[in-house]
Amino acid sequence: MHRTSTRVILSCAAIGVGGGLVAAGSGYFAGLVAGIAPMLYGITIGTHFLPSAVALALLKRPGVGILTGFIAGLVGAAFAPHWILRFLGTGLLVGALLELPFFLTRYKNWSPWLYYVAAGGSGIILAVGTFIALGPEHYAPWFWAIYLVMFALSPVLFTWLGRVIAASLSRAGVARTLR
Repeated sequence: MHRTSTRVILSCAAIGVGGGLVAAGSGYFAGLVAGIAPMLYGITIGTHFLPSAVALALLKRPGVGILTGFIAGLVGAAFAPHWILRFLGTGLLVGALLELPFFLTRYKNWSPWLYYVAAGGSGIILAVGTFIALGPEHYAPWFWAIYLVMFALSPVLFTWLGRVIAASLSRAGVARTLR
């Protein structure tokens, strides 16, 4: 059985707390966007990808994306308890979706393109899910075009940002003893 060090778990917790604070703010911002310009709501979904992307890119270990996403969900829910299921479910789902390509390669291939394939595919899955849930008849085609593009591109953008943050942390020596 593989043992995970306390340092890796604490690193996931630290990244998860930071990501949870971003997710909590994004949750309230999403409500504002949904009320003012609902076609842009998809921009906010990408923030849920940030903590798992940072953890995967920095630590390059199995399970860190899921653990970090779950911790981020807990922290986000602390600031918005009425959204606890949304935050926990989204954190776990996003962490699992981002880890999927690495799982399929048995965590031996950490190529940058795998992050973006995972994020883009996840964004499309979420976009199609919301399209079906909301019903195509409720909005004009131009609305759906903008809405679905935002849902598909936002996770890619925040995954890129997560990789940039992870690279900066790595250059600063944060994960030097964890590899």
